[in-house]
Amino acid sequence: MDKLRRLTKPVSHLVVLGMLALSLHFPAANAAMVGTEAVVNAAQVQQSRERIVSTLNRDDVKAQLMARGVDPSQVQARLDSLTDEEVQTLATKMDQLPAGGDGLGVLVFLFVLLLITDIMGFTNIFPFVKHPKR
Repeated sequence: MDKLRRLTKPVSHLVVLGMLALSLHFPAANAAMVGTEAVVNAAQVQQSRERIVSTLNRDDVKAQLMARGVDPSQVQARLDSLTDEEVQTLATKMDQLPAGGDGLGVLVFLFVLLLITDIMGFTNIFPFVKHPKR
């Protein structure tokens, strides 16, 4: 009997330490209600993002971007980094363009957006923008 106690004592300590370690590593799950507005806004932003991407993937738009010295792959990277509010603003501006227009307003808006992020130092696209030395 004494031999059994000597064997079970270290095993029980290991089991207790193992259970304690498992309980410390897993945070408790938190659940909350998701509002209808959040779901609708997320769906609208996703639709706007898809529409902008499909517009920018058109051959004529890519040709205009390249004619102005902007690489379409950098435009895609910038579009992926836009916030939801910026995507909604861009989609609204696209909706305001006349039907059958050449999309010059969108291109100007994209150019200004790219220029601003380049001036702020987030990217280095335009060679005429002077960046402060770091």
